[in-house]
Amino acid sequence: MGDADTSTPIEVATTPDESSEPSKKLKLNGDGESERNTGESKGNEEEKAEPVINNNSPEVPLSIVYNKKILQISISLDSTVLELKQRVQKHTGVDPTLQKVLLKGIAKDDAVLKTLGVNENTKKILVIGSSIQDVLSVKEVPSENAATEQKKQEAAAAGNWCSLTQHKKVIDKGLPDDVMPGILAEHDPLPPFPLHGMYSSKGSKVRLTFKLENDELWIGTKERTEKVPISTIRNVVSQPITGYEHYHVIAIQLGPTEASRFFVYWVPAQYVEAIKDALTGA
Repeated sequence: MGDADTSTPIEVATTPDESSEPSKKLKLNGDGESERNTGESKGNEEEKAEPVINNNSPEVPLSIVYNKKILQISISLDSTVLELKQRVQKHTGVDPTLQKVLLKGIAKDDAVLKTLGVNENTKKILVIGSSIQDVLSVKEVPSENAATEQKKQEAAAAGNWCSLTQHKKVIDKGLPDDVMPGILAEHDPLPPFPLHGMYSSKGSKVRLTFKLENDELWIGTKERTEKVPISTIRNVVSQPITGYEHYHVIAIQLGPTEASRFFVYWVPAQYVEAIKDALTGA
């Protein structure tokens, strides 16, 4: 008989498959990294999101008077003056930094419209401004000959006011029924009451109130009274009315260009110099 196999069987120690653990760890790490990346991307998206302007009130239509043009603009009363300027820019191309909104004086950009008295019954808001081309042209210094020629052209144009259609149609309406007496060759100081009985370029009644203590000129019409800071008035020129030399047409320049002139007709001649002195110091 053969010898029996009495050798002790060799036990092989088994250990957990460690090779699978790293993969689990890597997977877990990968999932965690993915979660962190997702969180970071969401955070970046939130940072890049455009700010939302929360205007509670609905938009209301407003008539914006800009350089004698009427712009129809709808905007919330919770909007700021800057946001109104941005709406005006869409119509005119004029940068908000070159605009001035006249509401109780020159309104600040961060002021809210409804706090300035604007409401759904507001008929008109006056905005003055100029394009960058106008600003650059003002900065150009003309030569002496060019300046002389320009003065000649201005004088010629001034001499033709009464023959121009835009002025003639107002003058041809005749003297207003409540016109103040005009006196030729007199230079009187401004009276303590508003100058009245005059026409605007639209042929409607207008009055001028000089609030010198507030540095303001109040331009009053049937519709409303516009309070213009005197410091924003660039120039005042006048022209006697042909055949009625004891009355003048005056042009009050509210902005940097002549396009911003506000014309007043049948101004008593004796107050013209006082008006110029009060508004421009000339």
